[in-house]
Amino acid sequence: MGSKRSSLLTLMESQKKHPRAFSFEFFPPRTPEGVDKLRSTWKQLAQLKPRFFSVTYGAGGSTRERTLGVVTEILKAGYEAAPHLSCVGSTRAEIVETIDLYRAQGIRHIVALRGDLPSGMAVAGELRYANELVALIRERTGEHFHIDVACYPEVHPQAKSAQDDLNNFKRKLEAGANAAITQYFFNSDSYFRFIDDCEALGIRVAIVPGIMPIGNFAQLVRFSDACGAEIPRWLRLKMQSFGEDTASIRSFGLDVVTELADRLLTAGAPGLHFYTMNQAGPTSTIWQRLGL
Repeated sequence: MGSKRSSLLTLMESQKKHPRAFSFEFFPPRTPEGVDKLRSTWKQLAQLKPRFFSVTYGAGGSTRERTLGVVTEILKAGYEAAPHLSCVGSTRAEIVETIDLYRAQGIRHIVALRGDLPSGMAVAGELRYANELVALIRERTGEHFHIDVACYPEVHPQAKSAQDDLNNFKRKLEAGANAAITQYFFNSDSYFRFIDDCEALGIRVAIVPGIMPIGNFAQLVRFSDACGAEIPRWLRLKMQSFGEDTASIRSFGLDVVTELADRLLTAGAPGLHFYTMNQAGPTSTIWQRLGL
């Protein structure tokens, strides 16, 4: 109990000083129907006045044009939007071209990631790590962009150790990143412990928790197994007990994620980053329940 209290106090000291920032993440749709649906989604969520929207970037830059299309549409409507940019599977010249394109389009915010190697590609490319990407963005554009990077309270699945993962995170910040967004999680203590560990390394930037609303549990299991996010045993068993009862899955999922988000904000987390899956409903409901 004392240890947990210490974690909460540390969190208040290192994170509460940052202004709260709420953001919503989308993926670029593949079809005209998906484009229309996402347009409806972001317009609905824009009413909540988030700090920014972010749009993911396919492996090896496979969605660059679609990512840019969504971002520029949101920007033209008067809202801040941040494209993701990953480096694995791309050449340095391709990455520089994308950075210059983003700058020319008036974009001021990037989420910089290592990314995944495209299926069937054996060579990682000239830049292998996110800190190298951050350094390149700073080298190319100075302080033009606000740069967010990723971090992993439950440890990146490919990290050699928790300490190595923390050191990798610190290298991104030393390269010039401004803030961080975590991988989603369902155990708030993992975030509190992570903040403690960051504090011990002298990391003081805003670390915004990633929040994944639960709608489709089978889909969540696939995502979590791939990215290393832990679904606690009690939560997994409870969800499995609902079988095909999607209404109960969604209802219980909303309760769990709202409680998690409330606990994080109460402790002093500097906002929330919602992985919306291009759905407005679950995120809007959680937002309303939190009284935001």
